[in-house]
Formats: sequence, C-alpha cells, structure tokens
Amino acid sequence: MSAGVRNQIEKLRDKIRYHERMYYVEDAPEISDREFDLLMEELLRLEAEHPELVTSDSPTQRVGGEPVGEFRAVAHTHPMLSLDNTYSPEELREFDARVCRLIPEIELAYTAELKIDGVGVSLRYEEGVFVQGITRGDGRSGDDVTANLRTVRSLPLRFDSQAVPGEIELRGEVYLSHSVFQHMNAEREAAGELPFANPRNAAAGSLRQLDSRITARRPLNIFIYGLAAPEATPFAGHDAAMAAIEEAGFPVIEERRQLPTIEAVIDHCLAVQEKRHHFDYDADGMVVKVDAYELQEKLGATAKHPRWAIAYKFPAEQATTTVKEIEFNVGRTGAVTPVAIFDPPVELGGATVRRATLHNEDEVRRKDIREGDTVLIERGGDVIPKVVMVITDKRTGDEKPFEMPNTCPVCGAALHRPEGEVARRCTNAACPAQQRERITHFARRAAMDIEHLGPKVVEQLIEAELVSDVADLYGLTVEKLLPLERFAEKSAANLVAAIEASKERGLYRFLFALGIRHVGERAADILAEKFASLDALIEVAQNHPDQLQEIPEIGPVMAESLRLFFSEPKNQALIEKLATLGVVTERVRTVPAVSQVLSGKAFVLTGALSGYTREEAAKAIEARGGRVTSSVSAKTDYVVVGADPGSKADQARSRGIPCLDEKAFEELLAGRLPEDE
Repeated sequence: MSAGVRNQIEKLRDKIRYHERMYYVEDAPEISDREFDLLMEELLRLEAEHPELVTSDSPTQRVGGEPVGEFRAVAHTHPMLSLDNTYSPEELREFDARVCRLIPEIELAYTAELKIDGVGVSLRYEEGVFVQGITRGDGRSGDDVTANLRTVRSLPLRFDSQAVPGEIELRGEVYLSHSVFQHMNAEREAAGELPFANPRNAAAGSLRQLDSRITARRPLNIFIYGLAAPEATPFAGHDAAMAAIEEAGFPVIEERRQLPTIEAVIDHCLAVQEKRHHFDYDADGMVVKVDAYELQEKLGATAKHPRWAIAYKFPAEQATTTVKEIEFNVGRTGAVTPVAIFDPPVELGGATVRRATLHNEDEVRRKDIREGDTVLIERGGDVIPKVVMVITDKRTGDEKPFEMPNTCPVCGAALHRPEGEVARRCTNAACPAQQRERITHFARRAAMDIEHLGPKVVEQLIEAELVSDVADLYGLTVEKLLPLERFAEKSAANLVAAIEASKERGLYRFLFALGIRHVGERAADILAEKFASLDALIEVAQNHPDQLQEIPEIGPVMAESLRLFFSEPKNQALIEKLATLGVVTERVRTVPAVSQVLSGKAFVLTGALSGYTREEAAKAIEARGGRVTSSVSAKTDYVVVGADPGSKADQARSRGIPCLDEKAFEELLAGRLPEDE
C-alpha cells in the first residue's frame, strides 16, 4: 500500500469535511452539489479499491449499514436530567430568587438560548473522533444509536481544535426541519403511506430505526446545547464553551445570549418568542442557565432537575373558530380525505389558517367533528394546522353530523374502502382529480424533476385538454402552450425544454414517478439498483412476485402492489407509450462502479478479524455487490470466521455453508472465488 494513496484519501476526506461544514453547519456552500458529489464519488471509489483504509470517521460512513437486531442499552456517564418549566416572566423571577437564596452575595450571569423540541442525545468523542451516541432514555441510560447518528450530516465525525479537548462528551438535540418534514410527508403520501404526526415524532422514529440506511435517507439535523461533564473541560462557563464548540465545527443552539440580570433574560425570551415562527424547526421555548460552571456545580440538582437551569415555555398557540363545512379532496391514489373549512379564518403561528385536514373518516368520528361546530385548532410543533377538539358546550343543535360520501366528489364513481385501510378510494382510474395529482407527482423534483410544471400549470393543461396522462406531457410544444394564460414564448420554451430533459432521469426516478402504491423513493432506489431495466423488473413482478420479497426492504405488501400495477393493461400501455417517446427506463449509474465480484452473495460475519473492523469488512463486501446479514440462514452464501467466533460458525458448518478465514476472505474480495481454485 503506497503512502500516496493514503495521503490522497485523507486529503479528500478533509476537503469533504470542510464542504460538509460549510453546507450543513455554516449554511454557506462554496461549491455546487454536483462538485460535492464528484468528491464523494472519488472517495467512494478509492475506499472501495482500498477497504483496509476505510475508517469510522470517513464521510462515506454516513450512508448507513446492515440492520441491527436491537439497540444496546448503555448507562450515561452523567445523568441526562430533564428541565423544570416556567410559563411566565414572574416564574422566571421566582427561579432567579431561588438561585440567589442558594448562592447569596454572588454576582450572577445567565445564558439564555432556544429550546429545540427534538430528541436528546449524548455524544462521546475520543481523540476528536465520534465513537458513541446514546439517546436520553430514562435519563440514567439510553439506547446506543451510534450508527444512526453517523448519518446526521451536520454532526462532525471528527474535529480538530486547540480549544476543545479531544476527549469530550457533548449533549445535543436531534431534530427535523419543517421543510424536510413536509417533504417526507409528501413522499409518504405519494407512496400511499400514512404521514408522520409531527417533526419530533418523525425524528424520534428515524433515530430509532434498526436499519441505519433508512435513517440515512431522512435528513436529520442536530444542535449541540451543552457538555456532559463541564468540570473536566477548560471552560469557565456555558457561553464560552458553546463558542469554542461552534468554532470547532459543531452546530450549536441559536439565539444564545449571555445576560447580566433576570430582567435582561426576560426581555430576550419575549423578543425571541415574537419571532418563534421564523425558525425552520420546532422551538417551544427558551432555556435559561446560570452561566458559570463553578456556580452550576454549587447549585447542584434535585433527583429530576438541575437547580441551575430552567425552561421558559412559549405559550401554546391555539384559537377557536367554526367549521363552516367539510370538503373532500381526492388524491393521486384515489384516497378521499375530509378537510375542514374554517369561517372565520384565524391567525395562528404566523399564518392565516383557513382549512385543516381531518385525515380520515375514523378520525372525524372519533372527535365527533360536525359542520357548524366551534373547534379548538392548533398550529405549532405539528407544522400543519390541526383540530384539537370540539367545544361541545357551544353546540346549538343545528350542527350537521359528519357523513362520508359513497361516491367520488369529483367524478361520481363509487368509493371503496379496502380491508384494513383507513381511506376510502375512488375506483375510477380516469378521475380528473387523480390525473391532476398523478401528473403533479410525476413532475416532482424527487421524481422526473420537471421544472416549471407545478400544480397550477398542470390544472391549466388538463382544463385545456392538452394532457390526460403523463405521456401527453412529451407531446407538448411551444405552439400548443402559447394560447394558455401566463404563457409567453420564453416560458413555453422553458417548460418544453424541461420536459425533454426529464427523459434522461433513469430507472430510479422513473419508478418513483410512476406513483406505484407503497413504492417511495427508497424502494424505487433499491429496485433500480437490483434490476438493470424496467422490463426486467416487470417480468419478475408479473411472473415471480415472491422473488421480490427476497430483496432487502421489499415486503409482501410492496411486492403485491408491484404485481398489481404492472399487470394492469392501462399501466402497461402507458409505460410502453413513454418508452416509445424516448423516456429512459434503464438504470443510470452516477457513481463509478467497482468490480461486482460478490453480486448477489449474502455474508455473515463472526469473530474478530485482524485486518478489518466488522464495519470495514461489511463495507468491503457491499462495495463489491454483496450484502451482510446478521444471522445464518438458507440464503447465506458465506460465513467469514475470525478469532473467537460465536455460534454462527457452528451453524454454518452444520448447514454445509462455506466458512472463510481471513486469508480466504481477502482472496474473495480480490475476485478469486473458492470454486475457481
């Protein structure tokens, strides 16, 4: 192994870390997304060629690995206590009075900063390298979610700072931004899945995925808000510590101020409260801390709360209004959703709320929402306005009980509620509402990425009878568009060019764009990686759907959905029409391919290898097309056996599955299969 390759890899990693920080932490990118992708592709190529040089802090380790059976419980080195709450300036003054009674005649300074409504974690670094991440749990112990936290792009996997000790334990809050949350829910609904309830629940669920590859596809973010053991650091106080942590490359809690009096703290809290909706994440209050670490230690803690800190919670933003009527929206998959229309509209959370989804008929009946009801609505952590409850005391008797229609409100076709589902669906595949949603979905950025083709333009095209399905988009010309309102020569030409460019998106994007029920971005990516062309996928889906379930993350529900979709003559005709028009239905590779000598092979690792960590061995297998599973089964091709192996080696031998020592494993990686010898 030449020192030149090692140096090349390290320089490339440093460059990628720098640009990750500028993009995810500083919000000041210096290169384009494509330029960043090229750097990452080059690093992936080099590490695939030299798997012995893969390290746990490499930027490539953010992509996630093989699922784990369960999370390991780990005790916190220092308890993660919860904060006591206050809800008014007067209660903040009472907190200040308690602190002054406990440490009288000492000049105090406070630090006040935003309180993020996310998922608390503890992060341990050794020699500046991230080695372990644990959820808050019960405050005494939590789950080891290290692999999932590695996928958080804004979290440095290593740092180099003269001011921050390399051995340090940080406390942080993992969260999802509002924009990411809304995008994720749009994807789930497009795949026929239920949306997440709110950003915090979605973040918690994403962080607790047993398969870190799923976590990697959900853009979690993090803020650092403190140290686990400040007395073991050189910092005099919280504000100075956070400044140094930020300088070292970590994202730290925003709106932090060091303030000399509780009145200054109150002023700052109220000022931030006024702009709480300017943040692209859930901030439900402020945290007020005695700044000096020496004083924090003197103040100590109760069994539940530190005495030196308190949370000031922003008041809940709720309002009452009247449900004027309940409308019904028809989505891309035909699902009919009840929506409450409010009169009067109300100002809530910095926006005018005129309507709110009621999700499904079961939810409406559970809350007993009727037209004419006075309701309490809320818009806060959930981002999307929701009806909290009906104020039954204000009922007059004139309210109209809820009734779910039996026919589609757009086309009049019969509605059907499949067994085990909460939604009723329109049975007419040609329903105009479904057509509109299908075309809008097809054009989405994550699908065919057709710029300038938003919902309003789609509506225009349908009303003008220029399109009735997605294939008709590719027959649009400038001349056909010019008679439409708001279309000039340039705008028409831009749309036609964007539609033409979308032909080259490739199989993964095309699969997602088709809007197959239960097939979201992740599943489309997996299927495109498995099958080189749409024809190959269709053949298996129609004739051998059980084989689809052999693909990791493709279950029976998705396999059946694929079978039904590709067996439908109208869908077959649409796909054939699109292919004839020049839409690429084959896989388009963007990452240089490594020799796939282990393609389709399943491995199990047991025991300790001298030249590889477990993670490095798994990455080397996956880079060559193989996959690593956690248990021995009939589908296992090889078991790699290191020192002090467990029972998996015995299981393999009893089943007649080849067992490889480290030398044989390295030969296998080099392409020399045992059967070739």
